Amino acid sequence: GAAHLPAGAEVTLEANPSSTSTSRLAGFRAAGVNRLSVGVQSLDDAELRMLGREHTAAEARKAVEAARGLFPGRTSIDLLFGLPGQSQDAWAQRLEAALKLCDDHISLYQLTLERGTALAAQVRRGALPAPSQDVLADMYQTARTVLVAAGFRHYEVSNFARKGALSTHNLSYWRADQYIGVGPGAHGRFTLRGEGGCTREARVQTLEPVTWMREVQSQGHGTRSRVVLSLLEQLEELLTLGLRTDEGITHERWGHFSPQLSLQ
Repeated sequence: GAAHLPAGAEVTLEANPSSTSTSRLAGFRAAGVNRLSVGVQSLDDAELRMLGREHTAAEARKAVEAARGLFPGRTSIDLLFGLPGQSQDAWAQRLEAALKLCDDHISLYQLTLERGTALAAQVRRGALPAPSQDVLADMYQTARTVLVAAGFRHYEVSNFARKGALSTHNLSYWRADQYIGVGPGAHGRFTLRGEGGCTREARVQTLEPVTWMREVQSQGHGTRSRVVLSLLEQLEELLTLGLRTDEGITHERWGHFSPQLSLQ
């Protein structure tokens, strides 16, 4: 059945450039999607090959342009920095290229080398040089300086927006709001209405898609773990997540979790 969403609800879809033909994007929009996040990662073909991405820089540009045509003001791009062998000058060039292409939201992430991957093995062997911590810090600061100068608000550690194009679903995590994780590997945090209205749970869905589908068919859900969060755990999450944002933790939000304990 159809989802009954409030007016103005954000419906974001994450997509890779290799799977974002204009016809598919139009179909997503017709189905109710009103915001798109495109996993560009880089606008350099050599970097994309090193990362093992399936798309080219030209395909990334084409995908973002198509998305902006269908979701004007509501298209975000993801970029990676701190790639093995990447210089500060190269990163500055990637930023300038991204500014010419992007809409009003950019997410920046430092590359994390996953154990067991070919790229991690190359860095471990010394075949590719990993940027130092100082270089990584300089890259991050360069990005912040360039994007803020271009009118972007640095509203969260990894996220920048202009013209009010903040991501609602991102903010729901950093504000420790309630959200339900649906689908393989999804995480959720919410308060159960039928159990006193004060028990906040952390739920995690089964990671493997085939196993998750089998569990849903056999038991009606794919929840792998269900943990009741203590008040201390809730406050720790609120502090840790809230300090990632430029708005911090408001007294009102703190009061939702701990009305007896003031921040003052």
